[in-house]
Amino acid sequence: MTPHEYAAYSAVELAALVRARQVTPEEVLNCALRRARDLDPTLNAIAHWLDDDARSSLPHVPLDAPFAGVPFLVKDTGAGVRGAPMTSGSRLMAGFCSPADTTLVSRYRAAGLMIFGKTNTPEFGLSFTTEPLAQGATRNPWNLSYSPGGSSGGSAAAVAAGIVPVAHGSDGAGSIRLPASHCHLFGYKPSRGLMPFGPVQGEGLAGVSGVHALSRTVLDSACLLDVSCGAEIGDPYASPLMNGSFATASQRDPEKPLRIGFSVRTPFNDAVDPACERAVMDAARLCEDLGHHVEEASFSGDAQAIKDSWLVIVSTAALHSIRRREAQLGVVPGSRLEPVNAAWMAWASTLSARDFYAAFDIARITGRQLGQTFTRYDVLLTPTAATPPPPLGELACIDNDCMAFYDRFWGHGPFTGLYNLTGCPAMSVPFHIASDNRPVGVHFGAALGADMTLMALAGQLERSRPWHYRCYGMENAA
Repeated sequence: MTPHEYAAYSAVELAALVRARQVTPEEVLNCALRRARDLDPTLNAIAHWLDDDARSSLPHVPLDAPFAGVPFLVKDTGAGVRGAPMTSGSRLMAGFCSPADTTLVSRYRAAGLMIFGKTNTPEFGLSFTTEPLAQGATRNPWNLSYSPGGSSGGSAAAVAAGIVPVAHGSDGAGSIRLPASHCHLFGYKPSRGLMPFGPVQGEGLAGVSGVHALSRTVLDSACLLDVSCGAEIGDPYASPLMNGSFATASQRDPEKPLRIGFSVRTPFNDAVDPACERAVMDAARLCEDLGHHVEEASFSGDAQAIKDSWLVIVSTAALHSIRRREAQLGVVPGSRLEPVNAAWMAWASTLSARDFYAAFDIARITGRQLGQTFTRYDVLLTPTAATPPPPLGELACIDNDCMAFYDRFWGHGPFTGLYNLTGCPAMSVPFHIASDNRPVGVHFGAALGADMTLMALAGQLERSRPWHYRCYGMENAA
């Protein structure tokens, strides 16, 4: 197998070759490492290399596992790998290494995945572009002048360039789905409580964050969900039980025609980029052609309250982790943060417990409102982002105006955070390539626990209009 041949396979296909003993895990890992070494100097997708760890794991790869011998990358925040750096894109975390695998990483290893690196992320994952001062900017393989998105931008760039077929990501406001949209990938955020955060952390960002992956195929995402999902002992709550496997769901059409409501306006009733609007209208027509009932719809929640409550909840959760690390090191608060985040945490330190509770209450009210919407519709369709991938620098902020930054942040991704606040599942599906080689995805969300519905719809869309073969964005990728 050559690195170029390797890049054409999905994770499921690579594992099948390993199980059939047609290739060895070592051969596959060598291809991934060769491709990574060739492409990463341009992309800067990988923040920390763990190839020695991956090679030492070769004798222990379970050869009959679902992902036997498949090379894998883990985002540098949201999942700990024993002995590996966990810098979260910040100078504040320099020198910190995870003492043990998190539950999710343990499940990945048991499934046969070989982890050979950790991917780049903005500082503490608090941006929709991956341009941390500590580790440098990641570039979009489809157009190197543009951002791959954030905060799972390193993972997105690595998958889009064929370094790995699937990679871990985390999603606190759209951080899996926005990069998936910007890199022509499938990105899935599961229902709250479906994925483990332990053994130390009970939940991510007070329940706002979710974890899963970015992939080139729906089946890879579904199979990875099958081997990694499920509550663990001591979880504060769990997602409703799923009947059957996600892989099976992704390979069959939805059991009945779906009621799909679509909108091309933001929750603030603003217009989106014409390319994003065209993608949604195209997706709506395809869904209608597939037999679903499609009509224009809107969500009646308070857009400003949703935006404000997300800011308070996430700011408070981030402040807790950041101040704890600063206390451990004995450094002045904010002194090792990027200017915008130092200002953001200074603002967060003025919030009270009452502020947090009020924001949390808005999140729960919003969840009930969205739940009522899902009594009328099975699925809601919108753009994933308000624009195609932004130029590098457009969403970065190196000054201390955190509220101006937050307005740009939310303005770029006004659709996705709703599903983080409410815990509902959502996905970004590749659908359009703009004339300047910038991908545009469309966003589908469903009711809490309706993950099987989304996976079935995703598989149906992929079979109707395949996209995975178009995902090697760099002309010189080989």
